[in-house]
Amino acid sequence: MPPSRLDGLYRSLLLTKFFCKGWGKPENLERLFEFRKIISNRTACSKLVPRDYPVEITKEELTSDCRILEGRFKTPLEIYLPGLVPDAVKDAHFQILLPTEWRDERYKPVCIHLAGTGDHYYWKRRNLIAKPLLKEANLGAIILENPFYGMRKPKDQKASSLHNVSDIFVMGGCLVLESLVLLNWCERNGYGPLGITGLSMGGHMASLAATNWPKPLVLVPCLSWSTASAVFTEGVMSHSINWDVLQTQYFSDGNYRERLSKMVTVVDDAFLAGQHFIKNFNQSVQELKKDLNQVDDLVNGGARPDVNLTVIRETTPEHEQKRIHINHTNVLNLSEPLLKKLLSNVKCELTQEEIDELNLKIQLALKNYKAENKTDSDKLILEVKAEEPAPETGPSKSLGTKIMEYISWRNSNDPSTPTPPPPAEKRERIDPSKTRWWEREALQFMRGMMDECTHLKNFSVPYDTSLIIAVCAKDDAYIPREGCSSLEDIWPGAEIRYLDAGHVSAYVLHQKLFRSCIVEAFERARKKWIPEHERIQEVQDGERPK
Repeated sequence: MPPSRLDGLYRSLLLTKFFCKGWGKPENLERLFEFRKIISNRTACSKLVPRDYPVEITKEELTSDCRILEGRFKTPLEIYLPGLVPDAVKDAHFQILLPTEWRDERYKPVCIHLAGTGDHYYWKRRNLIAKPLLKEANLGAIILENPFYGMRKPKDQKASSLHNVSDIFVMGGCLVLESLVLLNWCERNGYGPLGITGLSMGGHMASLAATNWPKPLVLVPCLSWSTASAVFTEGVMSHSINWDVLQTQYFSDGNYRERLSKMVTVVDDAFLAGQHFIKNFNQSVQELKKDLNQVDDLVNGGARPDVNLTVIRETTPEHEQKRIHINHTNVLNLSEPLLKKLLSNVKCELTQEEIDELNLKIQLALKNYKAENKTDSDKLILEVKAEEPAPETGPSKSLGTKIMEYISWRNSNDPSTPTPPPPAEKRERIDPSKTRWWEREALQFMRGMMDECTHLKNFSVPYDTSLIIAVCAKDDAYIPREGCSSLEDIWPGAEIRYLDAGHVSAYVLHQKLFRSCIVEAFERARKKWIPEHERIQEVQDGERPK
């Protein structure tokens, strides 16, 4: 589905610019990258927040339909990374909505609601989602003020415009640890089952926080996906980033290129680049199908050099490196079974017919590429993999990358034009509206940073994935999913539901659906929670003296 035009229009009307002061201090980023390795491990992270972490309730009010509590506590991130959290952000503020009477004393569900981009203070989440859930399902709510928002916004920050890229990682670190504080507080006060949710950025932050709770937890992330890298490098939000400042700082300070860039990894770059190439190959060279002379020349002509297609998937502690080697040439169209094999995350065996079928496509593209670029190479190797940029001359490109560039250019321009436009200079302004802007080094660094600190593959799998219902918009221009690992693959057992809507229209029109998914997920938890609650009560009763 094409990205929603409404999403693009809405974003264009907003004047806010992000990261106007740059990446953040290199030493701060280095500390954040190292700390990510700790909080992404559930066993290690859950030990950072004691069960009796001090929480202060500052206000309590009883209304006709609910009890309202307000409180605060010191964010644990300041304890572990002193100096990185701005003064205004150090105190976490929250509001709690509880029913005046629980319908079942054994079942007191409470859900934490995290804020999306631009969601300052409590009122929006309270009125749109928390109060209706309280009325409809007797479901309590904790509304946590987002770091850098509302009462926690630094005085020199305008609206939601974070000054540095590092601020988004400070925000995430704060929310992960603060969510653990609130979940512990709920347990101490006898509430449960517990859950966490959020929309857009709040949905992704909820996903990160849920990975570190060492017990079953309801999770309903709405309008988010597996990583924030696509949001800031491909989605409509990328147009609101001050790329001039980021690129200038990246090239002027060697710390970013020489040291920090080696600490981060673009998680989906290698394997999914190959998948993206194969997935779009059939459509990208439709015009070549019409040229039967080319086909006859390839199939019936003289011997051709073999082409090796190597697709490499980045390794993680849970996954082995996967390679596919393909040789030879014969047939024309990619069949549906072959496409399914190539797009699968599971290593598949290819038959000789499928190998021949795929390589004809590759030969067609290579022949056309050589003709247009006057390449005299006798043997061409198509290789799709991540490459380290050369220190002086900029990032090198594999032939696979060049072919994908060529096909993309050819589809968007007059096919009769003989040669693709020359590559832009390395220090040219990064413009999200131009083709291949994402290939610049500064943007690749952004992708690597975002994947390093926000990709769900880098975090533990939630304790019980059967309690996860994720809601995504098919036409979301804010949260692109193409080329990103799917939630189904990262969290086996989780349920993913898709709306026929864009990001903005889903937010405006489908609040009721988001609430119904939260209620449904808590009902699943209820079936597990009440029997466990009764078992514990029986044990306690049995220990009492007669």
